[in-house]
Amino acid sequence: MDDLDEKLLTALVSDSSTSTSRLARRFKVARSTVQARIERLERGGVIAGYTVKLGNVVLARRIRATVLLQVEPRSTPQILQRLKAMPEVEIVHTTTGRFDLIVQIAAETTQALDVVLDQLGAITGVRSSESLIQLSTKIDRAV
Repeated sequence: MDDLDEKLLTALVSDSSTSTSRLARRFKVARSTVQARIERLERGGVIAGYTVKLGNVVLARRIRATVLLQVEPRSTPQILQRLKAMPEVEIVHTTTGRFDLIVQIAAETTQALDVVLDQLGAITGVRSSESLIQLSTKIDRAV
């Protein structure tokens, strides 16, 4: 990757909907050059995809929780399959320490969140869980 690739990545991370024409004008190169660079970055796995970041209007209607799961040995693959099937599950991390998985979930109401928490605790292989309801976001550097 060279300087232009780095600039393109930075610009796309900031706003992935920026047109190739606008990027070309900003970096004073041909639009075809920008398009070719982006395609190469995609093929090379540097750019894995594009996404939509929800705005505060939508996020304000969602209640989020972080759930810490302690699981039985060798049950993680089966648990991950169950978690993948749950639309309320946004992110799952493996971790070290007392808990094995960190699961971020979101629901529209506290009642719906309660149902999801019960479902998580009932998954075969889950030993214990601890949930932390997120009240407000103070810093968010995620794209």
